[in-house]
Amino acid sequence: MKTPTIIALLHGPDQPGLVSRVSSWIFLRGSNIVHADQHEDPEAGIFFQRVEWIPSGQIDEEAASFEKFASEELSMKAKVAQSTDRPKVALFVSKTDHCFHDTILRFRSGEMTGELTCIISNHETLAEDAERYGLPFHHVPVSKGNKAEAEAAQLKLVQEHVADLIVMARYMQVLSDDFMNKVGCPVINIHHSFLPAFAGGKPYHQAHLRGVKLIGATAHYATADLDEGPIIHQDVTRINHRNAIPDLIRKGRDLEKSVFAQAIRLHLDNRILVYNNRTVVFD
Repeated sequence: MKTPTIIALLHGPDQPGLVSRVSSWIFLRGSNIVHADQHEDPEAGIFFQRVEWIPSGQIDEEAASFEKFASEELSMKAKVAQSTDRPKVALFVSKTDHCFHDTILRFRSGEMTGELTCIISNHETLAEDAERYGLPFHHVPVSKGNKAEAEAAQLKLVQEHVADLIVMARYMQVLSDDFMNKVGCPVINIHHSFLPAFAGGKPYHQAHLRGVKLIGATAHYATADLDEGPIIHQDVTRINHRNAIPDLIRKGRDLEKSVFAQAIRLHLDNRILVYNNRTVVFD
């Protein structure tokens, strides 16, 4: 087993000596840094850092002490986690199943540092598959007339399963402002285009009509504004005039699976800082 580590994500006003002060705080406690990366936004004057270290003492106490140090002495906002944390994840899905299966299998193989706890769907299409995987499946129908009631039921399920993260594996519904304000955890969505191009429904059809030579997939944090949340990860593949819409969909689905998986992994590994509807993603 790997030695447990503390992971800190920091951001705040840039100032001289931040890297030195952080590393000195860790060194003076006899702890050992195993990874550090930083970034400065010169236009905004904001400093970002991810630092991971092996603590010399009791891990909970050292993590709490560092968070206090970052806030009070550095005037930095800090999110502090431990490598042994296993966040609970709720998976939202509709009918399309490629990201659904791929995501579940990655969790089952131990690739993700989290625990998939439930599946919530507005259709019953994948109920039998969820049962075969041994995962709780909750069917919550959604229509224009019952959206508020449906979202209230979804929120209750998310809370019952104590989810720290929601991942939308092609869940074809826009979450409302009310839902996003109440959910209390991040939501990652996979969109089947290279945003901001071709937002909304049927992007592969739009791409085919436009005659583009590249199609892509985008994983982003969901907001109430359709496909406009902070982008986490993207990838593209080439197409040409010989490719029909089914070819675009097939190629695109391969991208969607890998992009979605990478975004979930980055989040669970505490490698993402969100700032002003953008992300800083640390390697």
